[in-house]
Parts: sequence; C-alpha cells; structure tokens
Amino acid sequence: MSLPQRHKPDWLKVRLPQGPGWARIDRYHREQGLHSVCRSAACPNQGECWSRGTATFMILGNLCTRACAFCNVQKGAPLPVDGEEPRRVAEAIAELQLRHAVVTSVTRDDLPDGGAAQFARLVEEVRLHAPGCRIELLIPDLAGHQAALDLILAAQPDVLGHNLETVPRLYPQARRGADYQRSLGLLEAAHRRAPRIPTKSGLMLGLGETHEEIRAVLSDLRRVGCALLTLGQYLAPSRVHHAVIRYLHPDEFEQLRREALALGFAHVEAGPLVRSSYHAEHQFEEAADARNLQEHP
Repeated sequence: MSLPQRHKPDWLKVRLPQGPGWARIDRYHREQGLHSVCRSAACPNQGECWSRGTATFMILGNLCTRACAFCNVQKGAPLPVDGEEPRRVAEAIAELQLRHAVVTSVTRDDLPDGGAAQFARLVEEVRLHAPGCRIELLIPDLAGHQAALDLILAAQPDVLGHNLETVPRLYPQARRGADYQRSLGLLEAAHRRAPRIPTKSGLMLGLGETHEEIRAVLSDLRRVGCALLTLGQYLAPSRVHHAVIRYLHPDEFEQLRREALALGFAHVEAGPLVRSSYHAEHQFEEAADARNLQEHP
C-alpha cells in the first residue's frame, strides 16, 4: 500500500489573492451573502480567477448532505432552500459583467429533486439579468433521478458538468454516498437527451489511482459522449481528509492531456492546479469550434 506524501513540490505554490478584481468579488461574497466553491472548497486558483473577474458560484447553501473524504465543504443538515438565491446570484453575475459564469452546488439529498428546480430557476434569472453571459452548471448526481435531470436540461444551460472525481475502486473511501455508474449514467443521459449541450467532467489525481485506471475512466467518459475534461492534482484540505498518495509531475499531466485528446475530447485542461472551472470559458469556445467543424467539414 502506498504511503501518503507529506511535502508539496514547488510547482504547487500559488500567489496570494490580490488585485481589484479579487477585491470586488470578495466584497460581493461578504455583502450579498453569496457562496462560491472558490472559497468553500479552498480552491488554489482563487487568486488567479478572482483577479481576472471569474468565479464559480455555489447555490443551495454551503452545507452538504454527504461527507466525501476529499472535500472541504462543510457537512451537516442544510437550511431550507432560499427562493431569492437565484435572483441574487444572477444580479451579481450581471454586476460583475461576467461573460461565462459557472454555478455549482452542495449535494442536497434532502430535497426530492436534488436541487434541480433551483438550478433551473437560476438559469432563467441569469438569462433575464445577464443575457450575454454563458452559463455552465456543475451539478451533483441528483440521486439518479431522471426527471430532475430533465428539469435542468429544459432550462438549456450552455454546458452541463458532473465530476466523476476519481476511479471506481476508490469510490468507497473517497466518495462515500456516491456511485460511479450512477454518475456516469447521468452524463450519458444528459448527452443522449440534449446532445447540443456539451457535457463535462473532471478527475482529481493523486488519491492512489493507477494510470491504467485513469485511462479506463477516460474511455468511459468518451463512450457516454463527454466532450470536456479537467484533470488536476488532489490537495488534502486538512489532515483529517483523504491523504495525498502521490503528487504528479506537470509532465505527467501533459501526457494525460495528450492521451485524452487522442481519445476524442474536444478540450482538456490538465495540470497540478487545474480545477473544474479553470479556464472554463476557453473550454466552451474550443468545444463550440470542434462541434462546428464536425457539422460543417
């Protein structure tokens, strides 16, 4: 069994958050009572993304009903759904003049639809308040409920994402309460029911997976029509979270990026600090270009 690695390599060092763009989004969080995965999940790219005016909003509160061993989001009994939240987030997106907004959520197994209605309402509010902004949703597995997925697809987001996070073998220890086939099935159903909406997924690496297991997951994702992919280094938020088994060198991420592109992904972001929403606007644009080439060779 592999032992955890204790010291971060130099390539994982990040700059402290700064600049007017970062300050403006930070102020919005505090003044408007908004949540973002940037802050709640301790994303290492917070400084870079906020400084250029990009953020990933998190709806349905900041308390998750699951206890994934890798995640820094708080666990507990969530509060009732805030009916004003979609409007507030949409107004923030408009005020910040975002061109591409990413919206995710905590997992809400306490809700019959897993929070799907809130996602759909948010898309409607963003279309109303910021019609020029593209909308990328990063959704939970909705407990496998197809009607909930249909509700979100009917709102027509520009990108629909759901992260597999890791390889099937590690689900019992890293993603308690989740199911690999259920998550893969969600992506497959989304692609089948709304093929014009690109689907997206991501993996954290360094949890103990093998290269062969990664390749198998990438093949599964392509088989269900997933177009966009992110590969990043897992960083343990604390000592009580799942340990980092291995730090992958940047060259390994580049090799995986090339392998994924060879499998047919329209765009792949791969690197030690890559997260789901990293360079999301560029991913969408490249996927759109690839789709246009396929339709108009």
